[in-house]
Amino acid sequence: MGTGKTTVGRAVAHRLGFKCADSDHEIERKAGKSIAQIFADDGEAAFRRLEREFILDGHPPERLVVACGGGLVVQPGMLELVGRKGVVVCLHASIETVLARTGRYGKTRPLLDVPDPDVRARALYAEREAIYRSAGTVILTDSRPLSEIVGHVARVWRREATDFARPRAGRSK
Repeated sequence: MGTGKTTVGRAVAHRLGFKCADSDHEIERKAGKSIAQIFADDGEAAFRRLEREFILDGHPPERLVVACGGGLVVQPGMLELVGRKGVVVCLHASIETVLARTGRYGKTRPLLDVPDPDVRARALYAEREAIYRSAGTVILTDSRPLSEIVGHVARVWRREATDFARPRAGRSK
């Protein structure tokens, strides 16, 4: 959260001539309510099920950049599932940058709508960092212009999409 997934995803999709889907926005649209309301009404587990459904069959299978929420790949089996669906790029930012970017949005970010959002953000960061770093190519977004980040992601996609298209043992297309 707070690494620039939505902004970068849209820009990369534009550069590649693809469409872009933000998993959180698509889940909100399908559910007819905000992520915060889903958390409040149904709980985090229900939201995580909606994320899984979105990855399994909630979007077109080709020519699409998907900006996934920060908790999606930390769920058991989800990183592997996402990796079978396409090229995975993990945007990364320092905890200080994440706190600066998310600090204004505590009420719309249920995991940070707590008495001490800084402590919660640091705990999530510590829990998730190793998984994020193993998710795929990691690109730092701190203090970098959007055009540079987008160019980096596009280069990674071009390099890895060729490998992804080749059948591999244990991965069905």
